[in-house]
Amino acid sequence: MFNFLQEANWWCLLLLLFLAFLLGWLLSRWSLKKKYKSALDQCLKEKETLENTKYKTVNTTFSTTASTDIESDDSIKAIKTRDRQGTPVDIVPAETPKLNFESFGRADASQKDDLKLINGIGPFIEEKLNSIGIYTFDQISRFTSQDIETVTELIQFFPGRIERDNWKKQASKLKDKN
Repeated sequence: MFNFLQEANWWCLLLLLFLAFLLGWLLSRWSLKKKYKSALDQCLKEKETLENTKYKTVNTTFSTTASTDIESDDSIKAIKTRDRQGTPVDIVPAETPKLNFESFGRADASQKDDLKLINGIGPFIEEKLNSIGIYTFDQISRFTSQDIETVTELIQFFPGRIERDNWKKQASKLKDKN
């Protein structure tokens, strides 16, 4: 029934099948390489065009000192203009809140306490507290709820964490020990 599949014909058929596969594989690699190379060349041309346009715009709209600062910065800065629902967003930056030192007092680095003794304050948070002018247990023990909100916003800490860890009570106890 299968006379054409004699021993010699069988090996020739396998060899032809392998050569066809090899030829197809090589041609597909060549065509993909050519396709992606042309796409890459096109992207590089677009990039060069955009960079030239960017620098021309920078040079014409800003002073020479400002343009050199912007030209050296290769990152793209985005400004949020719309919310997720598409409503316009105010671009005016929010003011940073000010601490009311009159309510809890002022201190400096010479009066500094080891704030890391308070549960929930590590070296990083202690550094942030010191940078905004909070150095002592006495200051923390006299925080009002408004002060807590302001400090949370200034040190960019988890909201509600100061109340949960009860920094005021811990600071009062540590202040009394000293």
